[in-house]
Amino acid sequence: MSDVKEILGNYSSDIIQSIEEDLSVITPNNLQEASFYLTKAGGKMLRPALCLITAEAVGGKKEDALKAGSAIELIHTFSLIHDDIMDDDDMRRGMPSVHKVWGEDVAILAGDTLFSKAFEIIINSESTSPLQNNQALATVADACVKICEGQALDMGFEDRFDVTEDEYMEMIFKKTGALIAAATKAGAIMGGASDDVVDAMYEYGRLIGLAFQIQDDYLDLASDEETLGKPIGSDIGKGKMTIIAINGISSAGDDSEKLLEILKDDNNSKEDIYLAIEILTKCGAIEYARNLALNSVKQAKEVLEILPDSSSKQVLVDIADFVLERNS
Repeated sequence: MSDVKEILGNYSSDIIQSIEEDLSVITPNNLQEASFYLTKAGGKMLRPALCLITAEAVGGKKEDALKAGSAIELIHTFSLIHDDIMDDDDMRRGMPSVHKVWGEDVAILAGDTLFSKAFEIIINSESTSPLQNNQALATVADACVKICEGQALDMGFEDRFDVTEDEYMEMIFKKTGALIAAATKAGAIMGGASDDVVDAMYEYGRLIGLAFQIQDDYLDLASDEETLGKPIGSDIGKGKMTIIAINGISSAGDDSEKLLEILKDDNNSKEDIYLAIEILTKCGAIEYARNLALNSVKQAKEVLEILPDSSSKQVLVDIADFVLERNS
């Protein structure tokens, strides 16, 4: 796993430099600083790195996908800024959220700036053809719509305890998986891949995106507080209908009523949360989620068989495994 983190770090330096150059023209200074703040704060840079690695894996050059990768990261950052405002979250990446530093008005403008800049960056990419740029632009635009749809679906699940597995899987694809799929698809486009390879790389991204979110659900109950950086079972405390809660309600038998009671309670004690985790463990819901994530990663790696063997292809295989091996 440390190798994957090192590889992501190597790609991230190029991406951060590119983003810094593209944002350097923004005025006034407070807007520029707010726009670049989260990029400077760090992060895995998984999505833009996937864009560049995919371009190489299909036979292209990472430089050809650099602008598309940077745009993907700007869209991701835009979504984080707006999410933090909607959720009134104080911290992001170990630092105060953008709206806590500059206020909500500037934070909204910073998010809007990043959103707009992302499209400008792709359309002005000079190392690829206008057709490739337009196709990548359409891919990113589609992901942006899906992110908004996913967020709206997620908000609609609040205070709903009859969410189905299909509804949940649609939500996490749109909210989390769509931008990862866009990253791998845009990378394939900028790398000059054929249509069937472009489609395959979108599917690879979709599958690891699903696994990524399901793993988050799993870690919320199976990790420890120090590693996770937040209390264990926080999703239960918030009454969130994760894939684990959805499966648990339908499979916990006589314990389903107690599980629902805990999920609906806004003032759960630690004992209540631990009891819910015990119920979810006993009925197999936690293991069910883990197996779902494992199967998504397995399918993602099978999709990669369309690519010729190369070091970049192996990195994509390793990243699929990394999604499940990470512990935070």
